[in-house]
Amino acid sequence: MQARGAARARVLHELREAIIRGEHPPGSPLSEGALAETYGTSRTPIREAVQQLQSEGLVEVVPRVGTFVREPSRRELGELFQLKAVLEGLGVQLLAQRGHVAELDLLRDNLDESERAVTSGDVERYAALVHDFHGLIVQGADNTRLSEHYQMLMNQLAYHRIVMTTLRHPGRLDISLQEHRTVLDRIVAKDPFGAEQSMRDHVRSSQREAMTDPE
Repeated sequence: MQARGAARARVLHELREAIIRGEHPPGSPLSEGALAETYGTSRTPIREAVQQLQSEGLVEVVPRVGTFVREPSRRELGELFQLKAVLEGLGVQLLAQRGHVAELDLLRDNLDESERAVTSGDVERYAALVHDFHGLIVQGADNTRLSEHYQMLMNQLAYHRIVMTTLRHPGRLDISLQEHRTVLDRIVAKDPFGAEQSMRDHVRSSQREAMTDPE
């Protein structure tokens, strides 16, 4: 029983990460047999993982048709970004009110490394740093419920995939870095409402990039 639970947890984690990273693109089919072969397990852990991912909004099961990576509609994507603005806005508010905590030094280091990535045009590295930057803010807010809801939201957005797409838009790397610096400046100044506004502006900017139809 313990081994089965470990197999289920491993498959769930690895499949979730693969979807979020875009290894299984939106709309692509998920075959139980193929996944069982990939993860070296029986179909039962695959089936259980798919059920969990369906509840998280990452997978869609169509009766008598198959299982697919769920692709949010344009409306759903807009709603998820609205929630992101609220949760991250709260996160920077709480962080700005805490004073000097370890996350502030980590955020400064993040921005220094982000600048090097932007200078070298390393989109993949910068995308990873974007994920870390936002994660550090939520971590620094020190609110367990916020962290739980935020993680589920980020999974549903498949945020890494979105970031990788938008950062290839002309000028977006520099703009994103400047927006991050503005957010951190407001946090360091212990300006919770200014930090919230800057973060909401940043999320709206990201939303516009993500929802711009490709030419």
